[in-house]
Amino acid sequence: MNILYDAAMPYAEAFFSEFGNAKAFEVGGLTPNTLIDIDALFVRSTTKVDAELLKQANRLQFVATATAGFNHLDTAYLDSQNIKWYAAGGCNAVAVAEYVLSAIFQLALEDGFDPIEKKVAIIGAGNVGSALSKILEAFSIDFILCDPPLEAKGDERTFGHFDEAMQADIICLHTPLVKDGEFPSYHMFSKNEFESLKQTQYLINACRGEVVDNSALLASFIQGKKLNVVLDVWENEPLINHQLIPYTRLATAHIAGHTLEGKARGTSMVYDAFCRHLNKQIVSKLEQFLPDFKNKLLVNSSSPSFNQLFHIVTSIYDIKKDDGIFRSRMAKSEAFAEIRKHYPVRRESSAVTLKFSAKEDSENYNKNVAKIAASIGFKIAN
Repeated sequence: MNILYDAAMPYAEAFFSEFGNAKAFEVGGLTPNTLIDIDALFVRSTTKVDAELLKQANRLQFVATATAGFNHLDTAYLDSQNIKWYAAGGCNAVAVAEYVLSAIFQLALEDGFDPIEKKVAIIGAGNVGSALSKILEAFSIDFILCDPPLEAKGDERTFGHFDEAMQADIICLHTPLVKDGEFPSYHMFSKNEFESLKQTQYLINACRGEVVDNSALLASFIQGKKLNVVLDVWENEPLINHQLIPYTRLATAHIAGHTLEGKARGTSMVYDAFCRHLNKQIVSKLEQFLPDFKNKLLVNSSSPSFNQLFHIVTSIYDIKKDDGIFRSRMAKSEAFAEIRKHYPVRRESSAVTLKFSAKEDSENYNKNVAKIAASIGFKIAN
């Protein structure tokens, strides 16, 4: 069996070599000719899989993307050719949720508010929205879910209307990009929505750039509207509108989901799906390959709870650092794609062990902080 996989998929060789001849390809390295006699193709979002690419694919039976989104797959064409396809939905959900948490705590530090006193709207309650809701529950942060498509399908969770979500202190967008049908998300936030937002509210987009009308957002800023906006995703990536960057509170290069765990989970999920396709027993597990996080994170138990939680949250992911790198590099060149391509290794909370400076029986030890940290995935050493 012949397999081609994206070289950017962590541990791909270890996972896929058991199926036969598995070879890596670099982004941009695929041509129709390279698909001759290939049985399976595993990609990431940087590879568009369509009729043009596959016109010489004489043996292809399975295509998978190691990413949650699959807009880069022409699924209608794949279906018409009876080629099975799979997307690793939810692989980076925890990573994106932790990105949003870091954004909230950074904004809280800068603007002097307590996140626990804010209400969060999660628009889009799929894999990422659900992961974020669990984290907010751990912090006892009030939130509302808004997802008309899931609600219409009979999801038993409690949902609020869009108008209600628009009144929340912090609005987080986690919808797929949908341009047609009953519930389109394309330009969900445009001129009218920006006009209705108060300057005390926050908008965080970590789903798809086109969910927010970037031109209308820039126009609102230029017209003097005061908005607190965090953007990880942008329209027309990688050639985004540079004029928008200075107006944002926090800005990054579509890296919210770029943890080692998130990427490797995508590889693992593709492996599992291919095993199911072949009716083959799943042998390899992600835990076999992930490296240990070498150092314990020391938390000063005598500091206020917010300080402890801020330290914990930003030590696993510091959005302010990425924001600074993004602004510096984007000011000099079209570096968006390069920032993504060479993004440094980032881990998720589940990889880290916390050690509190005070023992559990000490009056300085805050059991609630440790409980919150444990509930969002951290290991506790004492």
